[in-house]
Amino acid sequence: MSFTSSHAVRDWLRLHLATQEREEFTALFLDNQHRLIAHETLFTGTINHTQVHPREVVKAALKHNAAAILVAHCHPSGHAEPSDADRRITERLKQTLDLVDIHLLDHLVVGGMEIVSFSERGWL
Repeated sequence: MSFTSSHAVRDWLRLHLATQEREEFTALFLDNQHRLIAHETLFTGTINHTQVHPREVVKAALKHNAAAILVAHCHPSGHAEPSDADRRITERLKQTLDLVDIHLLDHLVVGGMEIVSFSERGWL
């Protein structure tokens, strides 16, 4: 599967994350042509919080030999607006992944059927 359009990514994420009862942080590992190599739920949290560890994200990306990565997490509340903590962890992830030449393409927050993209907002 190739994620060359944001619509394909959004549809996939809605299918996998929109109905979760707890926050889940998922990574989509992509090759140089942005084809999906693998996906993993890296962290599962509570109804309103997930602890994300950049080291574990990098470890998984290296395991899959990914050239690029998309990350996403859900807000079970149905409210997709990213929090300040979401913005901070995204910046840390970008910096950490840059050190090993893996491109963070986007961080998407899924709240019900609504999805907010960090890239589209100019935050990445």
